[in-house]
Amino acid sequence: MTTRGDRATADPFEPARWAAGPHAQTLVGRVLRSSVGPMFTRERLDMPDGDFLDLDWGPDPGPGTPIALILHGLEGSSRRPYVRNVARELLSEGVRPVAMNFRGCSGEPNRSARFYHSGETEDPGHVLAEIRARYPDRRVGAMGFSLGGNVLLKLVGERDDGGAGIVDAAVAMSVPYDLAAGCALLERSRMGTAYSAYFLRSLKRKVARKATLLADVVDVASAYRARSIRDFDEHVTAPLHGFESASDYYARCSSAGFLGGVRAPTLLIHAQDDPFLPAESIPVTEVESNAAIELSLHPTGGHVGFLSGTLRRPRFWGDALAARFLSERLRDGSAPTSVRRPRDP
Repeated sequence: MTTRGDRATADPFEPARWAAGPHAQTLVGRVLRSSVGPMFTRERLDMPDGDFLDLDWGPDPGPGTPIALILHGLEGSSRRPYVRNVARELLSEGVRPVAMNFRGCSGEPNRSARFYHSGETEDPGHVLAEIRARYPDRRVGAMGFSLGGNVLLKLVGERDDGGAGIVDAAVAMSVPYDLAAGCALLERSRMGTAYSAYFLRSLKRKVARKATLLADVVDVASAYRARSIRDFDEHVTAPLHGFESASDYYARCSSAGFLGGVRAPTLLIHAQDDPFLPAESIPVTEVESNAAIELSLHPTGGHVGFLSGTLRRPRFWGDALAARFLSERLRDGSAPTSVRRPRDP
C-alpha cells in the first residue's frame, strides 16, 4: 500500500525479526515500552456538567513551544507506557505534551454516571479549546492511540471547519476505523477473545464501583455477564450514552465515516495485520480522496506496536514518526513530512 507523503525518510520501518507477527508486535511492544518519565504535572479540569478531567502536563521547553494533546486507548491512561513514550518523543522534538485521561481513567472514578466511548468528542474538544484560550500564541496538535485515535478523527472530521480551527495537525495510530468490524474480528479468534477479556475485566470493575449511579440507566447484571466488547457496549455503552444499541453506536461513531471532513493536516499510522481491525476495513479510499490526510500503512506492526531495533535497544518507530510529523507541522505549517512511501506488500 502506498503512502502519500511529500518526501521519503531515511528511517523506514523495519519490523524487529525477534518480534515477528501481529501479536508479538502488539504484546512485546507493550512490555518493552518504558514508563519512566517525563515528569508530569497533574491538573484537574472541572467540566461544565460538574464532572472533571485529569490532565497530565509535560515540561514546557520554552515560550512559543507547540503543544500536543495525547489521547490514550480503551481503558488506558496517561500512565501507559505508550503515552509516556510518545510524550518523550514529543519533548525531544521540542513539543510540549499534555495527556488527557478520559473520564474514570485517571485512577479515580469520575463523578457522573457517564463514562467515555469511541465517539465521545465533547471532552477532548473542550480541552483543546481550553489550551487554545490559554496559549493563543502557540500552535496546537493532537495524537490519538486506538480508541483515542478514533475519537480524535471524529472530532476533527465532524467540525464545520474540518478541525483546522481546533488543531493545527493530528496523528492517529492503530485506529479501529470500523467499530463493528473490529469487534467482530476480536470475537473470531482465540487471541481476540483474550484481548477482549483483558478490557472487559477493567470495564466491569468500573461498573462495580459505580453500580449505584448506573442502576437507573443500565442493566448492571447484564454488564457483569458480558462476554465480549459488543455485549458490554450493548448493555452499558449504548444506553448510558444515548444510543439505541451497540450497532447504532458503532454506525454513528466509527471514524471512517468522518475522514471526508478532515481539513487539518493529519497522519494515520496503521498495520495491515492489526488484530483489532480487518485489513479490508482500513479506509484507503477515503484517505486517497482527501489531500489533508497521509497514510503510513505497513504489512506488519500489530496494534500500537511498530517495534523495531534490537532486544537490548528496541525502537518504537511509530511513536517517533508521530512526534516528528507533529513537530514539523506545528513548527512550520508548510514543512514537508518525513513519511516514507513503503513498497506494496
